[in-house]
Amino acid sequence: MKLTAVFVQVPEGGYVAFVEELPGANTQGATLEEARENLREAVALVVESNRELAEESLHGQVVTREPLDLSA
Repeated sequence: MKLTAVFVQVPEGGYVAFVEELPGANTQGATLEEARENLREAVALVVESNRELAEESLHGQVVTREPLDLSA
């Protein structure tokens, strides 16, 4: 699975960036490269936060976890 990074150049200078398929993964940067780096970090933080929220909501329940490979 591949996600789509979107970079929008803003008139004030720099870029706003987000991932189309992952709400909450958004950031900005003074340069395109900085926006890319910040977006990678934002994605990691969103995934980590979602894991923590899931863990809290599943506390005390019997669950099965397994890797999910979305490659075709």
